[in-house]
Amino acid sequence: MTKLPQLTGIEAIAALKKVGFVVSRQRGSHVFLKHPDGRRVVTLGTRDILKKGTLNNVLRNTRLSIEEFRDLL
Repeated sequence: MTKLPQLTGIEAIAALKKVGFVVSRQRGSHVFLKHPDGRRVVTLGTRDILKKGTLNNVLRNTRLSIEEFRDLL
């Protein structure tokens, strides 16, 4: 099993934009992204490193595997 990469919220948002996610709104440091097919995800829009659980939640909500996500970086 591949390890999760360590990345910031800004890097995660940039990677998600490559597969069609767009920022729908922001509330404080939380950025809400939406995909045209209906998938939604919330992540931090900061320069802080995302915790493992937060990144797992992003991957689960976007239905991307770790390998697919790593290729976007």
